Amino acid sequence: MSAYHREIKPWEELTIIDDYMFKLVMRHKRFCKRLIEKILNIKIRDITYLEEEKSLKMKYDSKGIRLDVYVEGDDTIYDIEMQVRDYGDQELAQRTRYYQSMIDVDSLARGALYKELRSSIIIFLCPFELFEQNRHIYTFRNLCIEDKNLELNDGTTKIFLSSKGTTNDVSPDVKAFLDYMNGLPAADDFIKEIDACITETKTNHEERVSYMTYEMKMREAHDDGRAEGRAEGERNADLRTAKRMLAKNKSIEEIIELVNLSREEVEELALQSK
Repeated sequence: MSAYHREIKPWEELTIIDDYMFKLVMRHKRFCKRLIEKILNIKIRDITYLEEEKSLKMKYDSKGIRLDVYVEGDDTIYDIEMQVRDYGDQELAQRTRYYQSMIDVDSLARGALYKELRSSIIIFLCPFELFEQNRHIYTFRNLCIEDKNLELNDGTTKIFLSSKGTTNDVSPDVKAFLDYMNGLPAADDFIKEIDACITETKTNHEERVSYMTYEMKMREAHDDGRAEGRAEGERNADLRTAKRMLAKNKSIEEIIELVNLSREEVEELALQSK
């Protein structure tokens, strides 16, 4: 069984740490809003989902899904990502940089001036250890190297939450959510509501069919990618063979009989080798 097939869980086994189910739960405003409030220890008047295809349409037969939860509240943009795979600290950091660029470009595309860019907070929820510090939460902003008290104030914040942390550094509400990510039973009313939502969602036939469609398309994309990879590998091998034969002064006719390249391609290689 390939690694890919291990990644696609049966519908009945999905939990909050599976990004598909996480998105389904977070499309409920009451859960999304309260989770943001708990993590940031703030109150938000309201949130608005920004563009269906980038947030919570949740039909994986549609195109353009880029962000897990992409919402706006009180003139701040929030992007919450459930990071299922541990890509390593460096790549996770670079992913937040990429998501930040997408958010800014999207804002500018809506007609905003640079000075009108809204504050943004990117939150990564990670069911694995981070940064070798045993913390549950890591908050990053742009600071001056020469004076750590001087903040750039560019309106960007990146927050990483690790469910495997051991330090006493988050509120009981947030700790309950992180424990739930670890598979522990729901410990407070908010988590119990989320758990009940997941249980109910799994009985929804339409959502189950949507997930099966997603799974099928993922498998097709995986198979297409493997086929393209094999084809690309074969072509590269033919190109290398043709170049070696040209270096040995073999004729174009001899080369095209041996490799799967057109006469024009071999002639172009011959010109490049002169």
